[in-house]
Amino acid sequence: MDHAGAVAVGQLLVATQPGRGGYFDRTVVLLIEHQSEATVGLCLNVMSEIPASSVLSDFTELMSPPVSVFEGGPVNQDVVVALGEPASPESPPPGWERISGDIGVVDVNYPSELLVTSFTQLRVFVGLSAWSPGQLEGELIRGSWFRTPVRSEDVFGDPDGLWRRVLRRMGGSTGRWSTWVEEPSLN
Repeated sequence: MDHAGAVAVGQLLVATQPGRGGYFDRTVVLLIEHQSEATVGLCLNVMSEIPASSVLSDFTELMSPPVSVFEGGPVNQDVVVALGEPASPESPPPGWERISGDIGVVDVNYPSELLVTSFTQLRVFVGLSAWSPGQLEGELIRGSWFRTPVRSEDVFGDPDGLWRRVLRRMGGSTGRWSTWVEEPSLN
């Protein structure tokens, strides 16, 4: 698996070397922004203890199960980001910016009465995963992440077991990481 190459919005970063601990152990991160100043992503499989109703109460009916707020990452914990799938992808709603396919960032400051009928699925995140210029590229070269394109079910599906499912889907020697167990002597 090539860890180098161009970083792009819409890629999933899948943590390698499980069991080492730390915030990103067994995480799957969707890259939502990549510019010269920074790269920004959202952890798709880290749930918070924040009730969804306390963040975006107008949108709880649209939230994909589990109806929870997810931890997008360890920085900027005051930032709220929503990912949504439009009800009518051929005419995207206002306040929505495409990331990949039918997945996009929803402007949570847009009037909720206009957004509620515009989406079939929604996932809400607090916080971000962010890298300074060159930082993510360095981590890729060191082999800290695998990369693969995102699918809708990665964002809006069951977060439990997401890390294993994505690795398995990647196949080959990368797919073997999905069988990693907590006890190192069993690997």
